[in-house]
Amino acid sequence: MTMLAEILGVEAGAKTRAQTAFNEAAGIFRQRPKGERDPLSGIVRTYKPKDEEGDYLPSEGNLVQIRAENVIKNLCIKVETLFNVTYSKEQTNCLARANIIVDGKVLLEKVPATYLLFLGRQLDILRGFVDHLPTLAAGEQWIEDETQDCWATKPHGQSRTQKKPKAFVKAAATEHHPAQVDIFTEDILVGYWTITKYSGALPATTVREMLDRVEKLQDAVKSAQHRANSEELITEHTVGGKILNYIFKH
Repeated sequence: MTMLAEILGVEAGAKTRAQTAFNEAAGIFRQRPKGERDPLSGIVRTYKPKDEEGDYLPSEGNLVQIRAENVIKNLCIKVETLFNVTYSKEQTNCLARANIIVDGKVLLEKVPATYLLFLGRQLDILRGFVDHLPTLAAGEQWIEDETQDCWATKPHGQSRTQKKPKAFVKAAATEHHPAQVDIFTEDILVGYWTITKYSGALPATTVREMLDRVEKLQDAVKSAQHRANSEELITEHTVGGKILNYIFKH
C-alpha cells in the first residue's frame, strides 16, 4: 500500500501537471486576433472550370490541426490523476492520526493529521510571540509586590542637594580699597529620596522556560506529523473519471 507521505509528494506533481494542461488548453481555445491562424479551423477550396477548355487549378487551403476532443482528452488525463490523488489523500487524512508526545508523556491522543498541520503553523506564531515578550531589566533585584500587583526593586536612597550661593573673600578691605569678594554656588545636601522601581515585565528565566516548552512542543508535533504521514492508504480511489465523464460526456 502507498503511504500518506508518498501520496502528498505525488499530489504536488499532479497539481503542477494539471495546471500546465489547463494553461495549454486555454491557449488553444483562446480567441485569436484577425489574421492569426486558428488550429481548430480548416478550409479547402477546389476549382472546376465551367467547360473543358477552362484552366484546371489545384486545390488550396489548410486542414484542421487540433481537435477539441483531443485537447479535452489530454486535459482529463492530467486532471483525473489530480482528482484521484487528492481524494485518496483526504480519505486517508480522515483516518491518519498520531499522539503528541512531550518528555515521554502523551499530551494529546490520536490527533488528526490535518490538525497537526494547523497546530504546527500556530506554534510558529506562538514561538515568535514568546520570543518578543518583555523581560525584567538585568542588574536589578526584583521581588513580587502584591500591593502593586507587579514586580518591584528593593528601595534605595538617593541624596537631594540644592545650590546655594557662597562668598569667597579674595582680599580683605583696607582703608583705601573695598574687599574683593567672589560669589559662587555650592551643592548643599538637603534631604534624601527613597526610590523603588516597578515593572510589569516577566523574569528572563520565565520567558526562557516558555521558549523551551514551545520548542519541545514544536518538535513533538513534527514527530507526530511524521508518524501520521506514515499511515498507509486503505485504498487508492479513482473518482476523477466519474467527475470528468459527467462534465464532458456527449
